[in-house]
Amino acid sequence: MLKGRTVTLVLFIGCFVVGAGLARDRSLADDWNDFLHFTKIGRFDLAKGYARAILQSSPDPVMLLELSQDNPQGYDLAMRVVDTSHDAELADLTEELLAVIEQGRFARRSDPRIIVEEIKRLSGTIRGKMNATTRLKNAGEYAIPYMLDAMGDPARQGELKNIIEALPKIGRPAIRPLVAALQMNDIAVKAEIIRALGKIGYPQSLAYLKFVSEKDASTELRDLAVQSIRQIDPRAGSAPAAALFFQLGEKYYYHDESLAPQEGAPIANIWFWDANAGRLVRAEVDRAYFHELMAMRCSEWSLKSEEQFGLAIGLWLAAFFKAEATGVPMPQYFDDSHAAALVYATTAGPEYLHQTLARAVNDRNAAVALGAVEALATNAGERSLMYTMGPAQPLLQALSFGDRAVRYSAAIAIANAGPRAAFNESRLVVQNLAEALPGNDQGGSNGAETWTAELAESYALRAAHALLNVAISRNPVIDLSLAQSALITASKGNPQQEIQVLAGEILAYVGSAEAQRALAEVALDAGKVMEVRIAAFASLASSAKMNANLLSDATVDQIYSLISSEQTDADLRAAAAAAYGALNLPSQKVKELILDQAKS
Repeated sequence: MLKGRTVTLVLFIGCFVVGAGLARDRSLADDWNDFLHFTKIGRFDLAKGYARAILQSSPDPVMLLELSQDNPQGYDLAMRVVDTSHDAELADLTEELLAVIEQGRFARRSDPRIIVEEIKRLSGTIRGKMNATTRLKNAGEYAIPYMLDAMGDPARQGELKNIIEALPKIGRPAIRPLVAALQMNDIAVKAEIIRALGKIGYPQSLAYLKFVSEKDASTELRDLAVQSIRQIDPRAGSAPAAALFFQLGEKYYYHDESLAPQEGAPIANIWFWDANAGRLVRAEVDRAYFHELMAMRCSEWSLKSEEQFGLAIGLWLAAFFKAEATGVPMPQYFDDSHAAALVYATTAGPEYLHQTLARAVNDRNAAVALGAVEALATNAGERSLMYTMGPAQPLLQALSFGDRAVRYSAAIAIANAGPRAAFNESRLVVQNLAEALPGNDQGGSNGAETWTAELAESYALRAAHALLNVAISRNPVIDLSLAQSALITASKGNPQQEIQVLAGEILAYVGSAEAQRALAEVALDAGKVMEVRIAAFASLASSAKMNANLLSDATVDQIYSLISSEQTDADLRAAAAAAYGALNLPSQKVKELILDQAKS
C-alpha cells in the first residue's frame, strides 16, 4: 500500500514538473498573444503588463521572431502602435519588443551553421535549392564569406556550379564583401566575383571593377571587368577608377540611401580581405559613422588608383572629422597608433584643408568646419589662408558661419597669420575676436555642443592673444579700433586677470583718448588686484609713448597723488611713475613732484 502511494506521489510530482516545464515553454507565446489581444481591443493597461512580462523574462530573440512571423497581422499591429499610439509608455514598450525581434532576425540571418548548411542544400533537390537560395538571400552579406570559401575549396568542386548560380541572387547586400574579396589571388574565384557583380548590376561596384580593369595583372580578369562595367553602366567605362571611387565616397559621405547597411542588424559591417588567412573578414562598427568610415575607405582606394587625385584627401579629412563628431570611439581596426583627425589634417597642408572647409561651409557642418579651421590655424600663413577655390575663399566664408566656434577660430587663424593685403572681410575678423572676449558673446548653443563656460574662457584667451599679435605687428589691414569697446569691457570687469592684462596691453595700441583713459581708470582703481593695476600702468606707459598724453588733468592729478603718497605700494608707485614720465607732461608738473619731496 505504501509502495503504491509512493509511486502515485512520484508520478504526480513528475507530471507537475513536466506541466510546469510546458507552461514555461508556452509562457512567451501566451504573453505575446495576450499583449497583441489587449492592444487590439484597447486595454492598454493590460497590454503594457504583458509587454513588461516579456521584456523582464529576457526572451529568446529568435523565438520571439518566430512568434511574430506566425502572426504577421499581430506584428503589423505592433508596428502601428509605435508610430501612432497616443499612449507613450505603450509605444516605448512595443518599440523595445520590436528591437528584440530584430535581434532575432539578425541572429538567424548571421548564424554560420545555418548558412553553411544552406550552401550545401544548393546542390540538393530543386525544392531544396530554391529554399536555400531564398535563405541565403535573407542572410545577405553574411553568406558571402562561406560561399567564397566553398568556391575556393577543391574538395567541393561538385557544388561550384550551383554556388556560382546563387551568388548574384544575393543581390545588393553582397556587393561590399564581394568587392573586398577582389583582392584575392585565386583567379578562378575572382572571375566569378566579377561576373556576379555585373549580374547584380548596382553602380556601387563600378569603381572596384574599373580598378581591376586598370590594375590587374590578368588580361582575362581585366576583360571580364570591362564586360561587367558595360552590364552596369556603359558610360562608366571612360571614367578613371580614382574618379569613380571619389564619387562613391561622396555618396557615402552624404548617406545615400542605396548604400545603407543591411537592415535589422544592430551594427554595420566593413569588410576586409585577410591575405594571410585567404578569406573575407568583417569589422563590426557603429552604424552612427558607418557611412563616414566607408567614405574614408573609398577615398583611400581613390588614392591607390591615382596618387595625385588630391580631391580624395579633402574628402577623407572631412569624413574623419564627421566620424569623430558622432562621439563614438573609433573602430577597433583603427589601432592604437592611428592618430586623430586633427593630426592628419595639420599634416595635409592648406590646399586639402580648404577643400574640406569648403565642403563643410557648403553643408553647414560645424564639426568638419571647425576641424579644418583649427588645422589651418596651426600650419597656414597669409597666402595659404586666403586660398581661393573658384569664386570663393573658404576661410573668409567661415567668418560668417552660423556656429560661433567656427567663426572665432577662423578669425583667430587669420589674425595670427598677419595678413598685409586688404580684404573685404577684415571687419568680420575684428568683430568675431571682439565678440569672443568676455562679456561680449551672444549666449545660446554652439551647434550640437553647448557653449560652456570653459569653451568661452578658452576662446576669450585665444582671441585676446590674436588681437595682441595684430597690435604688436601694427597690422595695416585689421582695424583694432573696432574692438575698442569690447577691450575696455574686458580690461575692467573680467574675472580672469590674464584677460584683463591682455586687454590693457592691446588698448595701448589703440590711439584714442577713450582707450588711454580706460587704462588709467583700471590702474587707479583701488579695488583691483595689485598685479592688474601694475600691468595697467605699464600699458598706460606704452600708450603714452605711442600716442602722447590723452588724459584729462584730473586723471593726471590722481596719478600724481598716487606717486607722491608714501602710503602707496612701492611696486605700484614705480609703475605709476613710469607711466607719469611717459606722458611727457609740462615741466611744471615735474617741478612740483621734485619740490614736494625736498627737505629744505
